[in-house]
Order: sequence, then structure tokens, then C-alpha cells
Amino acid sequence: MLSQIFPSMRKSLLLLSLLMLALNGYAQMPYDDMGMMSANDNGSRNRNRNRDRNGTMDPDSMGTDKEIPRGLHVWTVDNKFGDISKAQPDTLSHLFMNTILTTGKYGEYNTTGNLGAPRQNRIFIDRPFSSQFVFTQPYDFFIRQPEEHHFTNTLSPITNLSYNSAGNRTNGENHLTAKFAVNAGKRIGAGFSFDYLYGRGYYDSQSTSLFNYTMYGSYLGERYQAHLLLSTNHQKVTENGGITNDFYITHPESFNDNYQTSEIPTVLSRNWNRNDNQHIFLTHRYNVGFYKKVRMTEEEIAAKKFAMESKKQNEERKARERMRNGEDDEEDENQERNNNKKADEPTFSGRPDNAKVIGTEPADTTKAGGERIVISSQEVADSLIHADAIAQEDTTWMKDEYVPVTSFIHTLHLTNYKRIYQAYNSPAGYYADTFFGAQSDSIYDLTRHYRIKNTLAISLLEGFNKWAKAGLKVFATSDFRHFTLPDQEQMEVGYNEHTLSIGGQLAKQEGKTLHYNLLAETWLLGEDFGQLHLDATADVNFPLFGDTVTLAAKAFIHRDNPVFYFRKYHSKHLWWENDNLDKILHNRVEGLLKYQKTHTTLRIAVDNITNYTYFAQQYAITDDFGRTGNTVSVRQKDGSVNLLTASLQQDFKLGPLNWQSIITYQKSSDQDVLPLPDLNIYSNLFLRFKIAHVLNCDLGADIRYFTKYYAPDYSPLLGQYAVQESSDKIKLGNYPIIDAYANFNLKQARFFIMFTHVNAGNGNRNYFLTPHYPLNERIMRLGISWTFFN
Repeated sequence: MLSQIFPSMRKSLLLLSLLMLALNGYAQMPYDDMGMMSANDNGSRNRNRNRDRNGTMDPDSMGTDKEIPRGLHVWTVDNKFGDISKAQPDTLSHLFMNTILTTGKYGEYNTTGNLGAPRQNRIFIDRPFSSQFVFTQPYDFFIRQPEEHHFTNTLSPITNLSYNSAGNRTNGENHLTAKFAVNAGKRIGAGFSFDYLYGRGYYDSQSTSLFNYTMYGSYLGERYQAHLLLSTNHQKVTENGGITNDFYITHPESFNDNYQTSEIPTVLSRNWNRNDNQHIFLTHRYNVGFYKKVRMTEEEIAAKKFAMESKKQNEERKARERMRNGEDDEEDENQERNNNKKADEPTFSGRPDNAKVIGTEPADTTKAGGERIVISSQEVADSLIHADAIAQEDTTWMKDEYVPVTSFIHTLHLTNYKRIYQAYNSPAGYYADTFFGAQSDSIYDLTRHYRIKNTLAISLLEGFNKWAKAGLKVFATSDFRHFTLPDQEQMEVGYNEHTLSIGGQLAKQEGKTLHYNLLAETWLLGEDFGQLHLDATADVNFPLFGDTVTLAAKAFIHRDNPVFYFRKYHSKHLWWENDNLDKILHNRVEGLLKYQKTHTTLRIAVDNITNYTYFAQQYAITDDFGRTGNTVSVRQKDGSVNLLTASLQQDFKLGPLNWQSIITYQKSSDQDVLPLPDLNIYSNLFLRFKIAHVLNCDLGADIRYFTKYYAPDYSPLLGQYAVQESSDKIKLGNYPIIDAYANFNLKQARFFIMFTHVNAGNGNRNYFLTPHYPLNERIMRLGISWTFFN
């Protein structure tokens, strides 16, 4: 069914983006004092009407004296209920240069070396939970989940272009991102983004090509609200299996020739992993409630003043046009008749001197004793006029706000995935097993998956009166999943799974002191029968020594069925049927302390995982540094794995000198099952200053370091990270990676120049984040991000 819907989705999204650009013109049409398009102006402009008798353009009609309002609201929505959470737009210049790196903003990810390559977080508590389609998880930096997307509401159309580059046409890297946001009135916000990443690779057979196109829209009415997100993604990664001999990097002096990185032999060639996926996310709700008066925000006041000034200028322009066209003659005659009235013609103004009030004259309740206000002087009159003006002004900046009491919510997820592993020239004996097809060097493994997920919820909202201290939701979720795998005749076989779950949520998000969120969900029917999720978060904020301390806690109990591809997978060289896997029980308790005054953040977490399930890879390295007997298996730990994590983030500042550090300690009770480095460090030392009072500059260097451990291997055949089970296990780490940079910010522009891995060639030269996949050597990178207000 979905296979008929999604093939034309990319073309449809591109066509819809043209409509979004058309809204750019619509958004700049005249608006009335409420920010909506004026009913008296259809938006068409007759240039002849905008000219005076001398034929020159009227400056007011051109709008050159009006300042375009700048304002941008950004928020995210919950992927289950569509609840809105305020977010910060991506406009900060601090560490902007690190946002382009696949290794992460703080260098916490292991990768296979190239830009856009698959990755895995070394900090276990920051790893996402396993998704049904595991093949896209190593690309979480590129495929954004609905709860990570930024929806927008803007006072004027906004365009952002970002580009960074390194290297040349042979080995270079390029990454282009374009974002556009526009509003049609106050309630409808829309936009699109385009993301293209191409890394040719400094080593052989290492190129990456990633493409994303996303469109989104939102309607925030008083009673009805909706968010829609459409996206299409493509990832193509060339797999080289790593270099044949690590000595090319660690001991180059042992070779007679001096090898360039592109000349170092690799294990594989002409091997590719391809992922194509499309996503539709819709969440909408209908609210039942009442109205109350509230003051506008500063942004809304600025927008209303802009609209009022525009309306005033439009009226003045129309009046000048009527004068030029003689349309005011009749009005002038009526005014003249009024001025020439007979002197004895009665007029009515004010109260006659001899007028009497029948009965008792009402008292003025605004004065003590019911006395009337006596204007005894000009000062008193001015004071009253000023007070009346303030009252009128306060009323002008008030608005009616709808307070929802109950919401009826529906959320829909439609996802479609396809994964292909295609290979030629596979080395003889490289794979341990062959399950179908002839013994050949070519591979074409194909699997598909689509998913339809619906959630219905009823919510009693927080804050509609003083007794409603928390919000309450009840919900039910239907989840239909379809998978296809080849059988031993290479025919596609379909597998269907359907689950039904129910749950509830109790949450308090308003206020400044205490917030909490309790969520419970259990699965009643289908493949996931018996699953249970209990999640709880809470935070307390209180003042201390002139600043705010935040204490936060997070805990969960998850009892999960292993995802489909752990239970079942078929391909030419990998095959398993694990119908007897037990459910995974994962418990975590995490605490956080944050004190803004000292720029200190402390995180402590304890995990206990029973029946931990993971991938493991085995192979042998031959005397001539080839690979044989390669296979990947699913393992499930018999018993529990315990993990302690402690992370300290501390920032120091002394004049222009800044020093920021994050130190993370992890202790796994079973390094063979869950290997993690004991210590992971990121430190950034820089000078912050201004040039010519307008150009902000950060000039410095940062370092990434982790202690030695058996880092997870990478399997090209599966496109996944897997625990090392080979007899040739190796440890990685104990090697610092240093980058130097100059980062700038000038108004709406951010740009940088950066040298990554400036210490290449020094020390023990063990610059591997994944076994047999070396990092790039010293590279100069340039990047810019520019925001335009149309």
C-alpha cells in the first residue's frame, strides 16, 4: 500500500516547495492592525497610482521608509501527542564549526572517518533506543526524528543558507543546507529545508552522498492546531572494509615507500550501502475552552505597530490618489455647507446651563464620598488626559487569548524504508557462509519496511484555572509494521506485525519552580504483547546566591521486545531466526545538577540491563592482511549488565579567555558485552573578542580524548556497529585529536576557518575511532551560514 504512495513523494515535495516560495510574495502583502491581510486591498499595485503629477514614485508607496519586522519563534512537538515545547533557533556562533563534523559537537562519536559516514556514540546514556529499522540509526545526524524538527512562526520570510567545504575535486568534502520559513497570516507557518552532503573521501572507496528534503507546515488556531512534516532521505555510502594493515598509519617507517592516504590498500572495493526512506508525520488536535484578556508579547506589539503604520500609510496614499483624481470635491462641498449654516440654526453641544436631572444624580464611584471630579487647573486636566491615554494604550496592546481546557488529539506516522547492500569483487573467502545464490563475488541484499502508527488521546490541560495544577492524558496507539526479506529462492517474503497499546500521562510544565512528567504505556495485543514503559522526569529550580540552581531527575523502566531485525534477518551471507529471544529489561536512574552562576553541570546515571541484545562480528586476518570468515551474529547477554556514568561540564572565564571542558566517566560491568571507554574528555580553550566593535571572534583550539578500550567494529555487510569477537581484537584510544579554529559572527552571518587534526603525524599515531578505519589527516575547512530577512 505505502509502496504505491511514496515513490512520487519526492517530486510532490519539490512541487510543493514552489508553492511555499509563492507564499513569500503573499506574506509581504498589506496587513491590517491584526496582522492579517487588509480586506480593502487585494494586493495588486498599480504603478501609475503611486506616482505624483510629475511622474515620480511616491516614497511612501514604495515602502522604503518602513523597517521589516524581524521575529522568529521556534518550537518542537512531541511525537506522541504533538505537545509544543519552546526551542532555540540554530543561530548561535559558539562552536558553529563543530556542528559540521560527523564526530559530533563535542567529539563524542566513533565514525569510519569520512564526512557523513556511519557513527555511534561513545557515551552510552546518550545513545538513542533501537528503532525497528536499525539500518538508518548510524545516520542519526542526518535523519532527524519528528520531535527534533524545528517548526517556525516568523514576522517576515526568512532564508538561511549554510555551506562548508574542504579538500579538492579528488578528495574534498562539501555540505550545503538551505532553509526557508514563511507565514501566511499569524496562524499558518510553513517552510522547507534542503540538505546535501558529499564526501569524496581521503582514503580509497570511502565516498558518501546524503540527501534530505523536508517540508513542514503548522496551523495554530484557538481551537484547532495541526503540525505536518514531510521528508525524503537518501544515503549512499561506499564501503572499503577498512585498511588492510594498520601499520600504514601507526608505523609508516616500516614501509620502503611513502604512501599517500589514497594509496593505502583497503579490504573492499565496489561495495555500497544504500538507504532510501520517506516520512509523513501529522499531529493535530481540537481544543475546547474559553477566552481571557492577556497582554501581547513584545514581538506581537512590534508586529501590530508595523501593521498599524502600514494601514495608516495606505490610507494616506489613497487619500492623495483621490485628491489627484478629483474624488474629494463632493466631500469639500459638504464641508462648505456645514460651515455656512444660519446663525439661528440650533446646535447641540454640551449640557445646557438650566438643565436638571430628574431624581438623585448618580454619584461618581471613582472618588471618595461619591464626589464628582473637579478640574481645578490645567495640570489636573493634563493628568486626566495622560491617564486616559495610558488606559487606551494598555487596551490597544491587550488581546483575547483562548484558554483550552480539553483537547482531542490524533497523531499519525507513516514511514517507508528500503535498504540495499550491493557489492562486486568481494575477496575470495571473505564471508563465512553463503545461504543462497552461487558462490560469486557479487551481492544484492534487499530489505523493505513500512509502518503505519496512529495515536488517539484525550487531554485535560494544565493551567486553565488555579486548581488545575497538572495536565492529564489517556491514549491508545495502533502500530502496524510490514517487513520484507528474501527467502532461499531469493523471492521477497512479507512479515506483518500489529500491536495495540494504551497508556496515560500526568504532567506539569507551567511555572518556574517545579515541573514533572509521568508516562505509562503497556502493550495489550500483537507481537509486542507484554511490553511496558514507565518514564518519569522532574526538575526543581530555586534561587541561590543571586542565580538559579536546577535539580533534575530522570528515570525509566522499559521492558521491550527485541526489534524485528534482531529477531529475523535474511541475506546472501547472513541469516538468523531468533524467535526465542527474551524481552529486554532496561532500568535507569539519572540526576542532574546545574548552576548557572558557576557554569557547572553535573550528571550521574545508573543503568541495569537484563538480556542486553547486540550485534557481534567475527573474522580472521590472514598473513597477507586479508580477511576471511566474516560473519555477524545476534547475541543476548544471559543475566544483567550494570553501568555507572558520571559527567561534569565546567566552564571558566577570565576576561577574554574562556575554557570549557566536559569530562565523562563510565564503568561497564561487562566490557565484552558493553565495551565503553572509562574516560571521555572534551576541552575547548579560546579567546573571545570583538573586531571594530561589530565582528565577534572566537580564536582557539579544542581537544578530544578517550582512554583505551575494545571499540566496536563496523560491519559493511550489515551497515552496523558490532562488538569485536575476533581473535584479533584490538584496543583503540589514548590518542588526543586537536582542532584549531577561528570562528566569527557578524550580524546575521556566521563563518569559520578550521584546521582539523592539527597534531596528525605526532605521538603514537593511533588515530582510529573504529578498528582499521583511520581518521583523516590535517585538513583545512571553511564554512559559512547566512540568514536573510526578506
